[in-house]
Amino acid sequence: MSTEKRQILVTSALPYANGPLHLGHILEQTQTDIWVRFQRLRGHDCYYICADDAHGTAIMLSAEKQGISAQEQIDQVRREHMRDSTDFGIHFDNFSSTHSDSTRRWTERIYEKLRENGHIAEREITQAYDQEKGLFLADRFIKGTCRRCNAPEQYGDNCEVCGATYSPLELKDPVSVLSGSTPVEKSSKHFFFRLPMFEDMLRDWVGSGHLQDAVANKLGEWINEGLQEWDISRDAPYFGFTIPGEEDKYFYVWMDAPIGYIGSFEEFSERAGIDFDSFWKTGDGTELYHFIGKDIINFHGLFWPAILHSADLRTPNGVFAHGFLTVDGTKMSKSRGTFINARHYLDHLDAEYLRYYFAGKLSDGVDDIDLNLEDFVQRVNSDVVGKVVNIASRCAGFLRKGFGNRTAEKLAQPELLAAMVSAAPEIAAAFEAREFARAIRLIMGLADQANVFIDQEKPWVLIKDPEQHDRVQRVCSTGLNAFRILMIYLTPVLPQMSERSAAYLNTTLSWAELDKHLLNHELNTFAPLIQRIDPKDVKRMVESNVVGSEKDIADQSQNNGQKKAQPGSSTSRSKAEDSSTIGIEDFKRVELRVARISQAETVEGADRLLKLTLDVGDLGTKTVFSGIRSAYETDALEGRLAIWVANLAPRKMRFGISEGMVLAAGEGDSDVFLLSVDSGAAPGMLVT
Repeated sequence: MSTEKRQILVTSALPYANGPLHLGHILEQTQTDIWVRFQRLRGHDCYYICADDAHGTAIMLSAEKQGISAQEQIDQVRREHMRDSTDFGIHFDNFSSTHSDSTRRWTERIYEKLRENGHIAEREITQAYDQEKGLFLADRFIKGTCRRCNAPEQYGDNCEVCGATYSPLELKDPVSVLSGSTPVEKSSKHFFFRLPMFEDMLRDWVGSGHLQDAVANKLGEWINEGLQEWDISRDAPYFGFTIPGEEDKYFYVWMDAPIGYIGSFEEFSERAGIDFDSFWKTGDGTELYHFIGKDIINFHGLFWPAILHSADLRTPNGVFAHGFLTVDGTKMSKSRGTFINARHYLDHLDAEYLRYYFAGKLSDGVDDIDLNLEDFVQRVNSDVVGKVVNIASRCAGFLRKGFGNRTAEKLAQPELLAAMVSAAPEIAAAFEAREFARAIRLIMGLADQANVFIDQEKPWVLIKDPEQHDRVQRVCSTGLNAFRILMIYLTPVLPQMSERSAAYLNTTLSWAELDKHLLNHELNTFAPLIQRIDPKDVKRMVESNVVGSEKDIADQSQNNGQKKAQPGSSTSRSKAEDSSTIGIEDFKRVELRVARISQAETVEGADRLLKLTLDVGDLGTKTVFSGIRSAYETDALEGRLAIWVANLAPRKMRFGISEGMVLAAGEGDSDVFLLSVDSGAAPGMLVT
């Protein structure tokens, strides 16, 4: 690997300015930040820039609902995003907003270049239109009944029950979720980026090592299926940049969002005196990398390089996609308290716990990453506290009490430290390749060796023999130098603990000085470097985060017919609102009815589910799958009255279709209590 000083620009996906950061965002920012900090630790110039994705209909509607301007909303959210990222140890060189003068200038400049090159087309299209709100409706703003299976409350692009795909106005009884009115068809002029003209260029770019193999293969399939022209415009009203020469046409948010990378870096380069052109125009001697979630790879792997190529700008050296974040093996869920916002986590737990855990899970692949809360506690306590900090805490006391906080002039086992230093190239290669989990395994293997050395030497026994005191000093000095090497390796992952360690060791932690041991060196007073995780804090975090709904967060749909973004993905660019509260009008829409459980059956292959057949009076019988098996025997349920959510959309499960939900409450396991009504109530009766 080259030792020449590199000039590197790194970005992560722009969080959408319509809500708080959640742990999916933090996963991506942590992955990026670790890689950036590693490059800096190795002596390279590595700049990390980002911004808020601040445009779109959802921003406009959210601000309108709050009674504030869109500018006020994005300013407020940007402050919150910057605060939360900073508190997670994320160090941006610049964090901007796509609603900036710099991004606007670059968007207009790039658009004009695309037009000059013949890469913009114009044509009329027909869309669903809300006459009451006076705006065109994206698919996610339309609901209705599926024509194929008659499932109610389906969004305007596909049915979540039977999988049918359709255009919004093909729904039965389509309704605008914004006004409740029936949409009509309306045509307008739109502008399109002529992506098919870049097929050959994209084949070469996708196949040239800029992407992970799995991503390159997927994009290759899309290219083979035939590229389509990309709609880059939206009609007024809209919050964004107007298209030059037009009065009521705006750039679609996904047009200007990646250009926000350029705008943010221009702000930074002007402030820091850095050569902007070498990073974005010529690419001479510089590197450019994007870290993103796998749900937005089509934008970064197809549209973005094609636009850059047309605009005579450099394309990225690499686009690194990661998987979604799950919690305890499932998608993040409000009902289970596992849809965790960044600030909510920070209210209960140290940020560096999560940075370490994520590092121990991350690889260069696109597989999903699971935050298993029990494993989270055990791994952090075992590795960070039980292995690494344990070395320092075991040795510090002996040196303070018996040797004036000074290390020995000689080491007890220099070959141990030599072996730890010799591991640097392999650890560096793992960090460079984003194989953080492998780097962590290697580092913890070294920590094990250092602990074995201390256990074998037993300084707590040696100190009892005055003739062995010098040996104790050398042993503990060897231990602390081993700790120093470990903390250099862990600096990109645990920057705050690294700072505290450097303060205690009274030195700097430099990769270039791995083999410069602290001999006859004065230490500062040892102070706790990090506390063990108390499992009760994790439990409190989850319990205090539970929202009064048993339905998992619905997948947020992306504009322009894109696949739905998964909860826990790093990006929130799907423009659906993400709020942990509902208004009284939303609550009024929940229809609760009395149901009699006529049959209860266990479900083969499911540990927690029971299949309930419900008698709901004139509404007939309904089948519901309920996770109450740990609390109820089937015989105890049959004949019992319960409360049924009647207007919850049917949900297709592996075991069948669940038609609604029965309500229950409790701590879990055997402490689950079915909500029931007076025995005199009739099945099908409304509960008010």
